[in-house]
Amino acid sequence: MSDNGVYYKVPEREDKMRFITIRDLRSKSAQIQRELPKEKEMVLTSNGKPIAILTATSADRIEESLAMIRQVRAMKAVEYMQRRSVEAGTDRIRLKGINKEIATVRKSRRAR
Repeated sequence: MSDNGVYYKVPEREDKMRFITIRDLRSKSAQIQRELPKEKEMVLTSNGKPIAILTATSADRIEESLAMIRQVRAMKAVEYMQRRSVEAGTDRIRLKGINKEIATVRKSRRAR
């Protein structure tokens, strides 16, 4: 642990991920803003639990950065749904069965 926050070794990375508290963000915001480009990312914590990731960017790259984050989230969501589908056995349902299920749900919603 250092004056600037807690350091945690992230398994997939060679470098250390920097953890900062909400209190640090409020009281040392100028210092954090200076250090963020060098650190690349910092994990923001509240009551010892991660709540956000601060990531370095610039005005000319903000849209690209946001698009990249959103794309990775979407890919992870699809992977999760596919994994759950395999676990539940629903990955073997044919298109006819899917359409039948959709029709059944639509019919029950109209009946309400």
